[in-house]
Amino acid sequence: MAVSRFGVSLDEDLLKALDNYVSENAFSNRSQAIRHLIEKNMVEEKWKCDNIVAGAVVLVFDHSKKEIIKKSAAIQYAHKTHILSSQSFFLNEINLMEIIAVKGPSRILTEISDQLISIKGIQHGKLVMSKAE
Repeated sequence: MAVSRFGVSLDEDLLKALDNYVSENAFSNRSQAIRHLIEKNMVEEKWKCDNIVAGAVVLVFDHSKKEIIKKSAAIQYAHKTHILSSQSFFLNEINLMEIIAVKGPSRILTEISDQLISIKGIQHGKLVMSKAE
């Protein structure tokens, strides 16, 4: 793939913010950070257009609360056409992390993740989506 070069003018505050972003995310240079931000924006635009995307729903909860596991399984079963797989990991003696791989229209994946994240007892939940094509 050919690379094109261009100049960018930024005010000092925005340049400082970009440099902080480069540092915080361990990018090797500003160009890499700008590429990442543009690609991230393109993926988010696909979400808005309800394109087919792939992603993961990450849930953290107390594994002793069996009703959470039952509700999560029921939601996943109800959406089995969009659930690719799920894995669970013990983070410590109490907390379990479940990662649910999903693929489908972004609107539906957002609905599924909202249902999962809103289960009473979920300590943390997040949906991450990426382009599927």
